[in-house]
Amino acid sequence: MSLGAPSVEPESRSAFVHALLVGVWVLLAGGCADVRLTEFERPETPGKAAWSRQTVSAAETIAPDWWREFRDPYLDELINKAIAGNFDVKILAARIQVASAQIGEARAGALPTLDLGAGASVEKSTGQKSVTQYNLGTQLNWEIDIWGKVEKGVQAQTAEYRASEADWRAGYLKLVSDVSTTYFQILQLDEQIDQQQRALGKNRQILVTYEAMYKNGLVPNTQVLRQRAEINRLSHDLLELRRSRDLAGNALATLLGVPAGEFTVPVGRLQDRVELPAVPAGIPSVLLARRPDIVAAEFRVLQAHNLVGQAKLAQLPTISLTARGGTSSFALGDLLKSFTFGFLPSINIPLLDPSVKARVKTSEAQIKVVEHDYQRTVIGAFEEVENALVNLDAHKQQRTELQQQIDQLKIVAAQTEAQLKEGVVSQLEVFETERSLLAAQLSLLANHQQILSDTVVLYKALGGGWPTMEVANARN
Repeated sequence: MSLGAPSVEPESRSAFVHALLVGVWVLLAGGCADVRLTEFERPETPGKAAWSRQTVSAAETIAPDWWREFRDPYLDELINKAIAGNFDVKILAARIQVASAQIGEARAGALPTLDLGAGASVEKSTGQKSVTQYNLGTQLNWEIDIWGKVEKGVQAQTAEYRASEADWRAGYLKLVSDVSTTYFQILQLDEQIDQQQRALGKNRQILVTYEAMYKNGLVPNTQVLRQRAEINRLSHDLLELRRSRDLAGNALATLLGVPAGEFTVPVGRLQDRVELPAVPAGIPSVLLARRPDIVAAEFRVLQAHNLVGQAKLAQLPTISLTARGGTSSFALGDLLKSFTFGFLPSINIPLLDPSVKARVKTSEAQIKVVEHDYQRTVIGAFEEVENALVNLDAHKQQRTELQQQIDQLKIVAAQTEAQLKEGVVSQLEVFETERSLLAAQLSLLANHQQILSDTVVLYKALGGGWPTMEVANARN
C-alpha cells in the first residue's frame, strides 16, 4: 500500500517526516512481524581436545613460502610459474573481482537516482495549424535506508567477497601442494626407471648364467624359463613406469598452464635433489582460523546471517522521497524561461506481501545449509590433519626399518662378493643378493617420496602459512 502526500513547502518537510516516523513506530508496536536481528556467532562444532601425535609445526613457524624448505630451486621455479599461469587460480581471482563489484552494486541501493527526460509533442486538428510543445523534466527518487536493509545487503555481499578471497587462498594452497607432489612423483619415477633398468640388467646376467648351467646339465629348463618370465615382468614394469612418468609430466604441465606434451621436467634423482624438511613440534591451536576453506565456509555463514537480517527488515515500511522539476514551452527558445518543481515524500507499508515472509523463511532455512557445510568442513579438516600426522609418523618409522634393511643387505652383498673371489659361492648367489638390495632401495625411494608428500599434505592441512582471519562484518 502506498500513501502519497501532495507537494509541500520546504519548511514543513521536517515535521512531515517526523510524523511519518511516529506512524511507523506505532505500526511496529501493533504489528506481528518478527524483525529482531541477532549477533553473528560461529556455528558450534565438535571440539578437539588433543591430537594423536605432536609432530606438526606451530602456526607461527609455517612460513607462507613453506615449500622452500625442500631446498630445491627448480621446485621454486615450477611453483612461481604455476601461480602465474594456472587457470583454476585465475578463475578464483576473477571471482574475487566479481564479488568486489557486487559490493558496489549492493551499496548503490541506498543512493538516490536522477532521471532526465526531454521531448516534443505535435498536435493538429482538422482545419487548424499544428501545435508543437517542447518539454524538459527531471525526477529524483531516493528510498531512505532508515532501517539498514541496504546496509545488511552490503554486509552480506562483503562476506561473500571475503569468502571468495579465502577460496582463492585455498586454491593457491592446493595448487602449490599439487605441483609439489606431482614433481616429487616425477623424480621418484626417474629413480625407479633407473633402478629398474639396473635390475633388468642384473636379471639378464642371471639368465645368461642359467642358460650356461642348463647346457651343462646343472639346472632344469624350467629354471631358464622362469628367469625369462622374470625378465618379461621387469620389462613390463619398466614400460609402465615410463608411461606413468609421461602422464605425471602432462599433469604438471596442466598445473602450470602449459599444453600437455610441451613441457618436460629434466631427469633427476629425488633423493639427491629434494631434502626432507625438519618439522618442528607443537600443534597450532588456531587451526580453524587459518585454513582457507574453513574461513570461506564461515564467511558464507555470515553472509547467510546478513541475508536473513535483510529479509526481516524488508517487512518494515519504506520511506521514499521524490522530487520533480521541469519546464515546457510552445517555443523552443522560451523553454528555459520558466520552471515548475514538486516534492513528494511517501511511505510504503507492506501490509500483505506473501513473498516478503517467504523470503524470510527461505533465508532462515539457507542458514542451516551453510552451517552444516561449515561443520562438515571443520570435521574434514580434523581428519586431514590426523591422517597427515599418522602417515608422517608411520612412514618415518618405516624409513628407519628400511634403512636398517639396506645396511644389512649391503653387508651381505660385500661378504658374498668376497666369498665369490674365494670360490665359496657362485656368481648366481651374488646376483640374487644384489637384486634383493635393489628391491630394498626402491622401497626406500618410495618411502622418501611418501614422507615428502606427507609433509606437503600436513602443511596444506594446517593452512599452509596463511595468517589467522577474524570472521565478522567489515567495519566502515
